[in-house]
Amino acid sequence: VTTDPVFVVPAYGWERAAWFAIHILASDAATSGLRPTYMAIDLNLPLEITAEELALLWTTMHRVCAELGIAIVAGHTARYEGCNYPMVGGAAVLAIGPANRYVTPKMARVGDLVVVTKGAAIEAAGLFAVSFPEQIAAAYGREFAERAQELFWQMTVVEDALTAVSIGVRDDGVTAMHDATECGVFGGLVEVAEASGVGMRIEQERIILREDVAKICALFGMDPYAAISEGTLIITVRPHKAEALLAALATKGIAASIVGEVVPPERGLTLVVEGREQRLEHPRVDPFWAAFGRAMAEAQQGGESATTL
Repeated sequence: VTTDPVFVVPAYGWERAAWFAIHILASDAATSGLRPTYMAIDLNLPLEITAEELALLWTTMHRVCAELGIAIVAGHTARYEGCNYPMVGGAAVLAIGPANRYVTPKMARVGDLVVVTKGAAIEAAGLFAVSFPEQIAAAYGREFAERAQELFWQMTVVEDALTAVSIGVRDDGVTAMHDATECGVFGGLVEVAEASGVGMRIEQERIILREDVAKICALFGMDPYAAISEGTLIITVRPHKAEALLAALATKGIAASIVGEVVPPERGLTLVVEGREQRLEHPRVDPFWAAFGRAMAEAQQGGESATTL
């Protein structure tokens, strides 16, 4: 069972906002390796939401849940004074499956290989792409800006996680999974290592960094490896199943790479950058939020429209 706030940003457009809200909730549960099955959701909505907006929000939420195989079994919906976007309630998601088929971030083992899907800063770049299209177009052209908005639909790990465990779990496959949300890939890697009580040796150059993501991060001054990245799944897997894992992900069109290995805890956390070893540290502060604030201020000064989180 996982519990998270319901995150809705109307400026994304109601359908896109609803899709993301459900996938955030479902992704958290899917990292267990079990299929999200039931949801209880509480919507504490601002007074200004209209009946038409609520209908579009809820219709889309229902459709996305149906697509994912999730039944909404309980809930509450009301408007309240003092409630504001983007946090408009909370939800619990229940994933169902055999007791020997789930994994947690505490299950990584020495000798595992570390796999990262999609690459760094997927969410950071995706949110900037839909929030500041004019600034991106001014820097890289209109075609690039429009194409970059497709990153938004990559901000989920539901299919990544369920595909990963299809090759086996624990002794015969995936041992741990974790989505790289706050503080990005580097933060997620450290969190898995700390939860499992192990060390890691990670090669930065093996972590996928898409060209569009790299350009957006450079434009807005973010370290892509430390920036928020819902949509990126960190997986540890037994070595004999690593190639099967990559192949299974590839059949779903999910890019992934082996970025390192799990090592004994006494070896610590090592990051290799251009052949040089340094300590892999948790960023602690995600660069996305400061960068978003700067971009918002620039957009307002320039008279451009932008999305407020």
